This record gives sequence, structure tokens and C-alpha cells, in this order.
Amino acid sequence: MIRNLRIVLLVLAIGAGTGTLAAQSLNSGLRGPTPLDNEGPAPPMMPTRNTSEREIRNYPEQPPVIPHSIDGYQIDLNSNKCLSCHARARTGESQAPMVSITHFMDRDGQFLASISPRRFFCTECHVPQSVSNPPVSNDFVDIDTMLSRAAPGGRR
Repeated sequence: MIRNLRIVLLVLAIGAGTGTLAAQSLNSGLRGPTPLDNEGPAPPMMPTRNTSEREIRNYPEQPPVIPHSIDGYQIDLNSNKCLSCHARARTGESQAPMVSITHFMDRDGQFLASISPRRFFCTECHVPQSVSNPPVSNDFVDIDTMLSRAAPGGRR
């Protein structure tokens, strides 16, 4: 019994030591040289784009990005600053796009008179667009571009 306990403790000690070594030797391109068990320096905050231009969506059903700064916006259980411009009743005076009709549906697909509670916190899906370079290369091609490149008859 004691012998089995010693063997188990020895195996756990060896496993813990090799796990630490493995964590220190792994390196991700986004993390840089910082070991996995350490917290690296925070990346610098990039400036937010402040334009009235709508960004082109990169894929179907992508939530629109926010083309302006939302610093200081209160979005919590009691208030949602976004709705002061994007609510159905306010779009006429603000000229902002109205919240999508899907935001008025509950999980069963039934339409509600006001924003669904599960869609109330805008920043769960929508993010401000920043002026920055991508941290990794991206060769994504949307379906429209792929179809326009294809020759008639399905050949490229």
C-alpha cells in the first residue's frame, strides 16, 4: 500500500516537472517569447476609427463592426447608450442604422416589442474598428471573390 502511494507520488512529481518544462518551451507567434506560465506585456491600445462609413463584412452573418469610438458608453443592466441612436424610435433623428430585426426575437423566434434581453449587450458581438495591422497574415477570400475568379463551366 505504501509502496503504491510512493509510486503514484513519484509519477505525479515527474509529470508536474515535465509539464512545467513543456509550458516553458512552447512558443506562439502571438505571445512572442513569453512562456505560457507567465503573463506577457499588454499590447498597446490602438486608436479607434471614427468614420461614418460602414465596413464591408468579411463573411455572411458577421455582426457589423462599430465605426466610431464607444469610450465612456454605459452598456449594463440599467442602461444601453447605443440605443440612444440605434433604437427604432431614434434612427430618424440620429440617421444611425436601426438595430437589426433579429435583435427583437426571443430564443424561440417570437418577436418582442423591445430588444431581446439576450441581445441587449451590444459589445458581446459588435466591436469598434481600430486602426492597426493584423498580428498574423490573412489570406481569407470571400465567396463573391471566389465566384468571380471562377471561369464559366467551373474551371479556373
